[in-house]
Parts: sequence; C-alpha cells; structure tokens
Amino acid sequence: MRPIGRSIGFLLAAAIGTGAAMEARADYGACLASLKGYAAGKGISGQVFDATAARVQPDLKVIELMNNQPEFKTPIWDYLAMLVDDERVADGRAAMRRWGSALAAAESRYGVDRYVVAGVWGVESNFGKDLGGRPLVQSLTTLSCYAPRRRDYFRDELVATLKIIQNGDIDPSRLNGSWAGAFGQTQFMPSTFHRLAVDLDGDGRRDIVDSAADALGSTANFLRKGGWVSGLPWGFEVRVPPGVAPGGRKAKKPLSAWAAAGVTRADGRPLSGNYPAGLIMPAGRNGPGFLVTRNFDVVYSYNGAESYGLAISILSDRLRGGPGVQGAWPTDDPGLTREERRELMVLLSRRGYDIGEPDGRIGQKTRDAIKDVERRLGMTPTGRPGGKVLNALRRG
Repeated sequence: MRPIGRSIGFLLAAAIGTGAAMEARADYGACLASLKGYAAGKGISGQVFDATAARVQPDLKVIELMNNQPEFKTPIWDYLAMLVDDERVADGRAAMRRWGSALAAAESRYGVDRYVVAGVWGVESNFGKDLGGRPLVQSLTTLSCYAPRRRDYFRDELVATLKIIQNGDIDPSRLNGSWAGAFGQTQFMPSTFHRLAVDLDGDGRRDIVDSAADALGSTANFLRKGGWVSGLPWGFEVRVPPGVAPGGRKAKKPLSAWAAAGVTRADGRPLSGNYPAGLIMPAGRNGPGFLVTRNFDVVYSYNGAESYGLAISILSDRLRGGPGVQGAWPTDDPGLTREERRELMVLLSRRGYDIGEPDGRIGQKTRDAIKDVERRLGMTPTGRPGGKVLNALRRG
C-alpha cells in the first residue's frame, strides 16, 4: 500500500499545531490497534491486517472529500454537463459495441436494461477508464479513525476489504478506488461486492476491477436486487403547467392523474401508461421536470443523490439515441462539458496560471485561478468553471 507520508502531520499541524498533530498520530496508532481487534473478531487474521492496514498512514484528504461531494453541492446543470456530454456518449457507444455480448448476457440473466447498466458504468468510471487511485485500505482506515460521522460504517467496509484480500478475490494492489472505498468499474463498496458481485465471464473469479463482464453483471444484479422492474422506464422529461407542484420521487401518482393535471411529455405528446410516477424538478419551478418511476428509485439507491440518478438515467437515454434534456436550466451561465473544461484550463495556463495538466479535472488551483480571472475582468469571483468565464477567456 502507498503511504501518504507527511499528509497527516502537515494537515493537522497547519490546522491545530504540531503538538496536536503528534497527539493525532498517537491516536491513530491506538485506533489501528482497536481496528485490528475488531477485524480479528470478524475472522480477519492478524497476518493479513498487519500486511495491509498496519502499514499505511492516514490520508486526511479523504475527510475533505467526504465533506465536498459534488453530487450534493454542484448545480445540476454543471453536474450533468460534465457527466452527460457528447464525448461520454460517443465513448459509451463504443464501449457498448465492444462489450455487447456481456451487456446482453447481463440483461438476459437479470432482466435489467443494458443501457441503464451502461449508464452506471459511464458515470461511475467513464466506462472503465477512471477507477480511482486511492488505496482502499488507506482510505477506510482513515475514515474509520477520523471521519466526522459514520465511523462504524467505514470500519465494517474496512473489514470487508480485508476479507476480499484474505479470500484472494482481488489482488491488493488492484484495490484502489474512491475516497469512500468504492472500487471497480462500477464502484461497489466492499460489502456490496461480497453480497452482489457475480462471475459473469465464467473464469471462476468475481473481478469487478479487470473484468468488464463481471462489473456489468454485478451492476445488473445490484439493480435487480434493488427492485428493478423489467420493461418499466426510469421515467422521462415532462412539461409542467403552472400550479402543478412537484412532490418528489416518493409522491407517486398514476400517469392518468398527471395527465389530468395537464402534464405532458417534453415534446408535447400526451402521457400514456398505467404505472405510477413522481414529479421531480431538480432546479426548481423554472427548470425541467421529470416524471420518475420506481426504477429511478433503484438507480437512486446506487448513490443516494437525485442528480446522480438523473445523470445515469439521462446518459442511458442518450446511449439509446435519445436527445437528452430538452428544457432550459434556469441559469445564464451554463455548465461546461469536459472538452470545454479542458479548453478553460488551457486558456488559464496561457495566462500564466500554474494549474497542472489541462485534463478537465477542476481542482483547487484551477478554482483559485478562475477567481483571480473573474476579479480582473470585473466579474463576481466564484471560482466556478462556467460558460461566462470561458467566453471571457476566449475573447482574450
């Protein structure tokens, strides 16, 4: 496992002083000892624990990431512009052609729409290209010891990770993922891996990291166990007349009731079907509306965020050949696609800002550079990568 080295000392010393940082390191040692005892009670050998968890140092960056999850803080138009752009759709269609037999097998075995499975794949890892680089054991030991909430949850996910290693399911060097411990091509938590991962490619191993087939089959199994109804759409975009209030995804009514209230599809066609749906308007009354079914709830359960569920659902529609969101978001500063984010970073670099590789990933250096540019241009300094600042930079 890759040690972080000075991260805990640097971060804590900067925040609360060197003495407190040294105390925190001592607390970490005590925490590891407690975790080792807990893991032993769950069947994890001391040898496995010492060879993995006892050798890492905490990475407090994961605490910062825990408190800044984009699906809860990013405007919906920014979130969707980045995750459901033309580039991802093109990449997704190519990936679906390459792995068409695996997607067909997953759909046949579990009854889940292959386009939705591919939508999860695309949002979670860009179709297997971005698996996350944080060692799971390091992240989960840090969260088990320092998380401001849910420490018991992360402790159990750490034990589940150690069980994967002890069982020989996946090589420890391949167990890298998100700040929270999700890993693989469709980002399963370790406990979810034990419950729901499947061997779709038939090689005798459940490998959601290096086997796209196993990852896709496991995702289909997750959605089926979550209550997916074969043949039922996730939902669709609608026009909502004044006076019709969104009640949220849980307040479902028959489509006939929505039709009687004047709700139509986004293209003006009348509603048809005899299933219930709830009305959501993620940007408020002035933004697009969506009628969503219980299948949307199943997708939502993958990460527990409405914007996340919409990203997967809308990406699945676009992979199928649909047009994406038709209504206008209530903003005069639209979100940027990944290509536009890369262009923004190139333009900032040309102005002398040190923001690193222009890869489209907006970090703190880029946000600080945007703020500085906004100040110089007489704009409100937000640090947000939006259409206004990009157009201003294009004009020179």
